[in-house]
Amino acid sequence: MAQIQFSRGITEDTIPQVKLTRSRDGSNGRAIFYFQSPKILSSEMTEEITGMYLIDEEGEIVSREVKGKFINGKAEALEAIHVMKSEQEWDRFMRFMERYAKEQGLEFSSSS
Repeated sequence: MAQIQFSRGITEDTIPQVKLTRSRDGSNGRAIFYFQSPKILSSEMTEEITGMYLIDEEGEIVSREVKGKFINGKAEALEAIHVMKSEQEWDRFMRFMERYAKEQGLEFSSSS
C-alpha cells in the first residue's frame, strides 16, 4: 500500500499535484508536491508536521523540505520538495509514484 504522511501514522487523503524535473543525464531530479487543503492542516488535527513520508512495500522515502502556503494568515496548502541525487533514487521514487498513482486512480501526463 503506497501512502503519503506528514506526521508518522497519519495518512494524507488529499491527492497532490506533482511536478517532476530531471537533468538531461539522469543524474539528479526533483519532485515538487502541492497539496491544496490537506487533512493535516485541518482544525481537528493537532499533530506536528515532521516531514513528508512516502511509504510503500519497499520502505520509506523521507523529505524534510515541507512548506506551508498561507492566505490571509491561514494555512491553505503544503508544498513539499523531494530531491533525487542519483539514478537509483530516481528509479526508487518512480516505483513509489507508480504504486501511488495506481492505487489512487491517477495517470502521468508529460508537459513536453
